[in-house]
Amino acid sequence: MSSKKPTLYVCLTAGLAMAFAVAGPSSGQNSSTATEAPSGYDNQPNGLTDAATFAMDRGKFEEIEGIGDGLGPIFNAQSCRECHQNPVSGSTSQVKELRAGHQDANGNFVGATATLADGAITIANRSLINQRAICPAVDTITVNGQQQSFNFPQTQGQERISTAETIRTFRMSLNTLGDGFIESIADQTLLNLASTQCNNTNGIICGEAVHVPVLEANGGLAVGRFGWKDQHASLLSFSSDAYLNEMGISNRLPPNNVDVTRVCDVVPDPNDNTPDSEGLNDIDHFARFMRATKVPPRDTALATSSDGITGASLFHSVGCDICHVSSIATAPAGTAVAASAFIVPDSLGNKIIHPYSDFLLHNVGTGDGIVQTGGQETARKMRTPPLWGVRTRTELLHDGRSSTFYDAIQQHRNEAQPVTNNFNRLSTTQQNQLITFLRSL
Repeated sequence: MSSKKPTLYVCLTAGLAMAFAVAGPSSGQNSSTATEAPSGYDNQPNGLTDAATFAMDRGKFEEIEGIGDGLGPIFNAQSCRECHQNPVSGSTSQVKELRAGHQDANGNFVGATATLADGAITIANRSLINQRAICPAVDTITVNGQQQSFNFPQTQGQERISTAETIRTFRMSLNTLGDGFIESIADQTLLNLASTQCNNTNGIICGEAVHVPVLEANGGLAVGRFGWKDQHASLLSFSSDAYLNEMGISNRLPPNNVDVTRVCDVVPDPNDNTPDSEGLNDIDHFARFMRATKVPPRDTALATSSDGITGASLFHSVGCDICHVSSIATAPAGTAVAASAFIVPDSLGNKIIHPYSDFLLHNVGTGDGIVQTGGQETARKMRTPPLWGVRTRTELLHDGRSSTFYDAIQQHRNEAQPVTNNFNRLSTTQQNQLITFLRSL
């Protein structure tokens, strides 16, 4: 047994070197012209928009939605900021959502059947279970400038699931800062990462890239990179999905153009359907805000400390950055991404980012059993979470099950088991140095 460990370690570190090369500026970009993406928690744009436009888009992102805006009838939050604001709007939070479902007779995942109105209304195949509802309630709201009273004091709007839904899991809200740069990564860069890491670890670590529909591209496919299951490839699709499923506000993009239920609903669908003076809807402002954000900054004091520097080297040598890739370059300006629905602008093109992720799906033993856009083989897989900004989190992994970096590392199994073994072979001092590095991100 012990004689095999050095061979495996060499295999993994060799694979790391190759994966790192593919992920860096040499991945189809001109390393002599690629520049670092701007970083900061300073509420300033990355160059995509001016400060005034950024502030206006941020205001839309932070806006509290009411029933008259189409909120609900079932929902999780009243604004984008509720789930993405630590330490600034657009970043992460400790807010969780509930997912549920079960396996059929063939072992395939099936989304939960949720009931509302004391069982009178059924919503089938819905893995997201909203935790808030607008009814029962009595109130007066404003709809299209007119006051309107409603009264549904006895109607039970809360979603419920039965004991048949044996798969239940929480999902932590994700950081969206720097997502414009992630959207601007060429599909081929991610596909190359998947191929290279698998080939150079002899099939031990093999990330999966899933092709998902881009809603604004009439269902054209692109490599997913947003969400815990890589269920979206564009920020406009992501915004549309979240507006409907997290706030209950329907919008123009199919298939998310109607509410999942009309119980207690008093606003016609679609809710987000009146363009402003720019010809934009709320989802357009959300997407532009995220595209204009800077990437999360490092804690420079820890990053430049002797322990932080040594920890970064250990992070590399044990194989953590086979999946948590440290450097990736975006596509050149003018490149069509997201099934040609988005053209990479100068401010996002040919930029080097340090997300500490490959944006691929992996089975590392923490999977939740949920299937979304990918096939059934993705049930036990999760997207490699970008580690930039991880120092702002106290609940780690997709479901918040770990409260320390050490415990989160120990949770890594299956594909990640060899890397976890390498970490466990380190001395206590070395382990603490690697964790100091993580605390700098």
